[in-house]
Amino acid sequence: MRLHRLDITAFGPFGASQSVDFDDLSAAGLFLLHGPTGAGKTSVLDAVCYALYGSVPGARQGSGQGMTLRSDHAAPGTRTEVRLELTVAGRRLEITRQPPWERLKLRGKGTTVDKAQTWLREYDPTTRAWKDLSRSHQEIGEEITQLLGMSREQFCQVVLLPQGDFARFLRADAEARGKLLGRLFDTRRFAEVEKRLAERRRATEAQVREGDAALLADAHRMQQAAGDTMELPELAPGEPGLAEAVLEAAAVARATARELLTIADRRLTAAESARAATGRELAEARELDRLQRRFAEARERAARLAERSDAHRAAQERMERARKAEAVAPALELRDVADSEHRRAAAAEARARALLPQALADAGAAPLAAAARRAAEELGGLESARRAERRLAALVEERAGLDRQERADEEVRQEAETWLADWETVRTGLQSRVDSAQEAATRAEQLAVQRDPARRRLTAARQRDRLTDDTEAARQRALAAAEDAVEARAHWLDLKEQRLHGIAAELAANLTDGTPCAVCGATQHPAPARKTAGHVDREAEERALTAYQTADELRAQAERHLGTVREALAAATAEAGDTPTAQLAEAAEELEGAYTRARATASGLHAAQEELRRAEGEREQRVAAQQQAAVRSASRVAGRDRLEREQALLEEELTLARGAAESVTARAAQLERRAALLTDAADTARAAEDTAQRLKDADARLADAAFRAGFDTPADAAAALLDDTAHRELQRRLDAWQTEDAAVRAVLAEADTADAARRPPADLTAAEQAAADADRRLREASSARDAADRCRAELDRLSAHAATSVRRLAPLREEYTRVARLASLAAGTSADNERRMRLESYVLAARLEQVAAAATARLLRMSAGRYTLVHSDDRSGRGRSGLGLHVVDAWTGRERDTATLSGGETFFASLALALGLADVVTDEAGGVRLDTLFIDEGFGSLDDQTLDEVLDVLDALRERDRSVGIVSHVPDLRRRIHAQLEVVKGRSGSVLRQRGAG
Repeated sequence: MRLHRLDITAFGPFGASQSVDFDDLSAAGLFLLHGPTGAGKTSVLDAVCYALYGSVPGARQGSGQGMTLRSDHAAPGTRTEVRLELTVAGRRLEITRQPPWERLKLRGKGTTVDKAQTWLREYDPTTRAWKDLSRSHQEIGEEITQLLGMSREQFCQVVLLPQGDFARFLRADAEARGKLLGRLFDTRRFAEVEKRLAERRRATEAQVREGDAALLADAHRMQQAAGDTMELPELAPGEPGLAEAVLEAAAVARATARELLTIADRRLTAAESARAATGRELAEARELDRLQRRFAEARERAARLAERSDAHRAAQERMERARKAEAVAPALELRDVADSEHRRAAAAEARARALLPQALADAGAAPLAAAARRAAEELGGLESARRAERRLAALVEERAGLDRQERADEEVRQEAETWLADWETVRTGLQSRVDSAQEAATRAEQLAVQRDPARRRLTAARQRDRLTDDTEAARQRALAAAEDAVEARAHWLDLKEQRLHGIAAELAANLTDGTPCAVCGATQHPAPARKTAGHVDREAEERALTAYQTADELRAQAERHLGTVREALAAATAEAGDTPTAQLAEAAEELEGAYTRARATASGLHAAQEELRRAEGEREQRVAAQQQAAVRSASRVAGRDRLEREQALLEEELTLARGAAESVTARAAQLERRAALLTDAADTARAAEDTAQRLKDADARLADAAFRAGFDTPADAAAALLDDTAHRELQRRLDAWQTEDAAVRAVLAEADTADAARRPPADLTAAEQAAADADRRLREASSARDAADRCRAELDRLSAHAATSVRRLAPLREEYTRVARLASLAAGTSADNERRMRLESYVLAARLEQVAAAATARLLRMSAGRYTLVHSDDRSGRGRSGLGLHVVDAWTGRERDTATLSGGETFFASLALALGLADVVTDEAGGVRLDTLFIDEGFGSLDDQTLDEVLDVLDALRERDRSVGIVSHVPDLRRRIHAQLEVVKGRSGSVLRQRGAG
């Protein structure tokens, strides 16, 4: 894959369109991408990744990516776009991507969001023209991924080479390394195998435990059914021997249950025979007792009937008189109705006459009706006067409304005149506030421009003062570290020389007779050398060497720290100059105070403008209200005159119609009441005369009916009558006496009842007690037999179910044993897996071994042959093995942890690891050629010699026609690398400046 050209528009910090010619940069093999912090160096790499995969690297992704990719410096009408031209797999392609864009609507107000757009074109060398391939996001994504042979994560790790990730990779534990390698080499299928095996193990284990639990549940149910005759095995689900123990205990319980069932059958037969005998005896006693009580009750009832015979004859006579009086009942009822109507009519007539004038109190019905008609005729003549009275009330209300409106308009005019009198003074004051706030806003903008440089100079001056002291302290520490390193080196060389002088004694210590000497080969050792006092052995020399190496490393660190502090001091001095810090602080504080005061004054600009606008609006409203009130006042004069003339005419008409009453309405009410009283009195007088005649006729008919029925007077007939309730009660008593008499005679005539009365009284209590005891013994025997039978049947059923479960679980238990062994082996927890290496770790360990070998080829050159990266599958602590990574130091010949490397050593070791990983991932992806690589930062931790060696290694990548882009702040790289792409930031956005190798 080789990049040719990149075009960026409104992307990240780039507000305008920018272009990168990678062909020109790649001509020299190495090119530098540099610029100040925050200018947008990483955004160039983000644009390449976004063009290929439609998203930026994972660490810089965010929610709503399409909106966050857009530059804040872009013009509103400019759409964000990234176009990349590259060659991959022998095909020259052009990819154009536009993220979602929120723009102003073409019609109306507000905004709308345009969807993301993607184009893919290919250059045809035969026609020398571009042809469109696709505009589908999904198709383009699949095409690019297939051509590159790697995912976005692999591309960002292999092509963009983030050095910070690989520095962490060097120091990470096995689990962290496994996560990164798993993403790059896509070992998910092996992890899926582990997962599937673990899931299958859990599933089969759950099935086995579930089956054992069900078997134990059957055993518990059998124990409940068998009671204390069965003992359960003390085994948990999954333990061996559980099935055999349960089946054995079930067999013993079934045999015991059958014996108990036989005994219960015999007891039940004896109890049934005893219950039959006592039942017969109880039935005979109950029948005798029933007949004896029946005879005694009949004798008692006969005695009670004899006592009530006189009352029965009197009731019969009363019933006969009531039947005769029923013929007189209709006449009695009619007379009562006529009497009630006459009394009500007479009372109503008395009430109506009491309300009449004394002159009409004794008048008859006809004169009263004539007076009522005269009052109604006079009432009809007042209708016109009522309308005039209502109109007069409306006129009075209308005039009152006009007066209220006049007063309100007068108040409006006076209030407006008062407010408008002070208008010029108010307007002048508000305009003065607006002018002052505007001047303060202008002054605040001017001070803001001066404030930031003053702040930076003050910060730099404070840093300059602090770094001056830090530089002297760092220099002292560097001198002390150099002296310690020299002393440690001298001590190590002294010990080494002493050991060499006494090496013969050290070799002679291991000599034994008959064993050849390692130096001369002799088997006889007549006078071996002896260790003298103060002999230096190998361990002492190695400790001295380690102390020297530690001191030398501390010296190098102190010197690097001194250089860093000096560079920072120079930068701070260049920014702050020689002005004292106190003077700069005073100036900055004065600027800050003036800026704060100006901002405080300017903050009231909007409020002052709003208050002036509201005051002008209120003035217009006051003038308009004043004018409208004057117009309404003039229009009311004519209306008031018209109302006064109409009111005078109506008052003259109403004076004639009212008479002596207060009003026409009062006069009409008097006439309405008079007519109503006269009409009511006439009606009640006629009703009283009619009801009196009907009462006289009813009395004559009643006397005739009583005489024909055999009664002396109507009162006697009324007294003999019975109401429905009394009649029914009397008839019920007569019928009950007859029924009771017949029933008593029938019982006394029965032969078996009379015979039972002559026998001794029955002993029912003893018979019932004997029968109850027999019933209880029968129920107990039957319950015992049923319980024994249920126990036997339940034990047979549960035993058969348990035997079936045991047969079903046998192959499942074998499968669980086999799957558990495979899952433990793949997960690294089995005893057969000595290094506790997971299956995925085993595959990744092979890849890591390839990466270490590929990285070592470059690390040897970068470290001048000192360091070698090796893969280790040893266990660390209690963790699992397989993904260890160590470094071999050729100076000491020892293998040590990568975490012991210094800052610069960590950088070039991680760089070598990144390049080696890129080669292995490229081969894993199908051998796709990667002609363009980017290395992001880390060069500032290298000294000059190591930097030269690292650049030589990177320059060697051109042997395969590769180009490498270095992203760095290091100033020395600008002198060493001529092809450069500079990112320059400004207030209106960043721009790109390109310089080729020439």
